[in-house]
Amino acid sequence: MNVKKKILVCICAVLVAVFGGSAVVDEIRSITRQDQDQVQTEEASGNMDVETKTGLTEDQEKVQTQIEETYNVENQQAVAEKLEKEKAAQDYTDSNMLIEYNPFGTDSQSLYVYFNTEEPVSISYNIHVKDSDIEDFRKDVWEEDLYTTEHEFQVIGLIPDMENTVTFFLTREDGSTDTREIVYEMGDLLGTEEVMLDTDMEGEAEELEDGLYAILGNDSDGLDFMYYYDNQGVLRGEIPIIGYRSHRLLFDEDSMYFSISETKMAQMNRLGQVTNVYDLGNYKLHHDYVFDDNGNMLILATDTTQDSVEDIVLRLDVNSGSVTEVLDLGDLFGSFKEECQKNSDGELDWMHINTIQWMGNGSVLLSSRETSSIIKIDSLYDKPLISYIISDKSVWKGTEYENLVFTRKGDFTIQGGQHTITYVEDPTLADGQYYLYMFDNHIGISETRPEFDWSGTGLTETSAKDGETSYYYKYLVDENAGTFELVDSFKVPYSGYVSSVQNLGDNTIVDSGMQGIFGEYDKDHELIAQYTMKAEKFIYRVFKYDFDGFYFRNIE
Repeated sequence: MNVKKKILVCICAVLVAVFGGSAVVDEIRSITRQDQDQVQTEEASGNMDVETKTGLTEDQEKVQTQIEETYNVENQQAVAEKLEKEKAAQDYTDSNMLIEYNPFGTDSQSLYVYFNTEEPVSISYNIHVKDSDIEDFRKDVWEEDLYTTEHEFQVIGLIPDMENTVTFFLTREDGSTDTREIVYEMGDLLGTEEVMLDTDMEGEAEELEDGLYAILGNDSDGLDFMYYYDNQGVLRGEIPIIGYRSHRLLFDEDSMYFSISETKMAQMNRLGQVTNVYDLGNYKLHHDYVFDDNGNMLILATDTTQDSVEDIVLRLDVNSGSVTEVLDLGDLFGSFKEECQKNSDGELDWMHINTIQWMGNGSVLLSSRETSSIIKIDSLYDKPLISYIISDKSVWKGTEYENLVFTRKGDFTIQGGQHTITYVEDPTLADGQYYLYMFDNHIGISETRPEFDWSGTGLTETSAKDGETSYYYKYLVDENAGTFELVDSFKVPYSGYVSSVQNLGDNTIVDSGMQGIFGEYDKDHELIAQYTMKAEKFIYRVFKYDFDGFYFRNIE
């Protein structure tokens, strides 16, 4: 792999100091990429942690080792200390910037930048390449103060295998602006993902919401990454992870959190430094995680010491790193679990929880793909109990839980195999009412209950990929009346498994994961843009983030 990255030109009298960076990055740069066709197939489930993953080429294994070293907190701290020494070694100004390529190894399309200015200024940057098909990428840098004299930040969005002209805009409080410009040559990516996605722009680009599409779980037999793509379908970030997939991004005041393997979560700061790695021990995370009101992380997990999978909720204290099991669904649905059998993979995946939503006051919503049910749990941290179930009543008929199923209000087909349920409060609604929206896969299948006939529910699709239509569904839930009704829906490309939807501003982002496509729709549910990615298996999720308050300051 030619990963030589160097500054070619210094314009406007800018002098730039570039240092060698960490051993982690240096090692990765020295590795030659092999043809991905040499990669063998991992286990059919695709859920292996890369620490045990097979089928990597020799060179991929070397890169993999270095990625694992990237997520070593001691290594990260050593890189941070080296940067501090470099910062102290001389006076860095806007005419003599300290710039280093990806020192922490967490984004192959990034630069670390540090300098001081005589006057307080805000910083923006623009990335330009000569390829006319790639539009400029301009962002306002987030710093603690809007105008300051000390500047330390990450530039993301560089284009691989091209000369990138990076223009820095230094804007004073009176609105006057100076510019500084460098030309930076980027080498190859670590992976083989597309720099430009096949993009179908049905509407106007201006209709798209601001932000970057985060590709979460383009599951690969090779190395694993999280990707950022812009509204033009251009790659703007390649974040290596140890294995499995990231499921969503969580933010607090200073950090971003994401999963990096089946057993580990990472905390990363704005500069790309990994400040904590949390090991879940005997538990394997899957599908989703969310913060509660106290900043604890609730994680969907499997207890590897049990005979069943994907039926546990953990609480991770991100300050202490302590991990506590707070819910075993087998304790609440024991009699139902006893009637289920192992699936074709030999697993007792009787619930298959794929989403968790925090509702406050100790309550969570869980999405169960295997039962096509949405389940509310109350008193999570005390003595958990089932509040209600949203499902077709036939799914739970004859069980001790059938009286917990809410009444469907109106004539519509129930959700089937749903993903990414999202809880939405609305101040215009009465107490006890709220909205839930989701990707309705519209599939009727349950391997652990093979005798159940889904056709009576109206859910007749059984294929992961070859069905006709999935849907965006939005329910109005009334806990007081014990009802739910469909208040909004529209057709989306079919995906029997894996998928996501996200309401953002006036638009909706839809990932039909098994098709390897995602798109953004306007408030009238008309497609604005659709993107196609060459996914080996699927795209697990796509969420759009503006990164306001993290990488960027989005000034209206």
